[in-house]
Amino acid sequence: MILFGASGHAKVIIDILEKQDIDVDFLIDANPYIKSLQGYSVKLEANYLPNEEDEVIISIGSNKIRKQLAEKLMMNFGWAIHPSVILGDEVSIGVGTVVMAGAVINSSTEIGNHAIVNTAASIDHDCQLEDYVHVSPNATLCGTIKVGEGTHIGAGATIIPNLTIGKWCTIGAGTVVIQDVPDYGVVVGNPGKIIKYNAK
Repeated sequence: MILFGASGHAKVIIDILEKQDIDVDFLIDANPYIKSLQGYSVKLEANYLPNEEDEVIISIGSNKIRKQLAEKLMMNFGWAIHPSVILGDEVSIGVGTVVMAGAVINSSTEIGNHAIVNTAASIDHDCQLEDYVHVSPNATLCGTIKVGEGTHIGAGATIIPNLTIGKWCTIGAGTVVIQDVPDYGVVVGNPGKIIKYNAK
């Protein structure tokens, strides 16, 4: 496995891959001053020649940058799922997605491509998360929630059942969401209120 991005996020992915007994070949980064990470060599992006057999995870936390790279690279993407993760029946997880330690994803949930389900996040039954979503540590998504592309759900946030969260939204840390959120909405507080909109 090759990791694209020598970041703190990459350190967590390396730990997951090692626990899965998946070999990390090397990392790639645009910063010429980063030579190694966690004992693995880092190659300069400008010098990297893709190989059709390479399997890659984009190890960058920014949802927008992950999307840009995924569309640019068009490579064979892998997964990283920590052994402690609990997966219900009929859960589907897209390519490039990372699921971190202690996360729970319950029955009939669909996770898109290049998403992040972070440490101890809880996603209940029949949820649908589109591509490039990031569910932060200890966030809770109750049943039958739809989350649009690129949305970031902050640490410890709670979303009650049967809601739709639009694309490229930001749900602040600790927010309690009790109503649908339109595209690009930024929601904070308990109960959650829209305070502004992200740039399109």
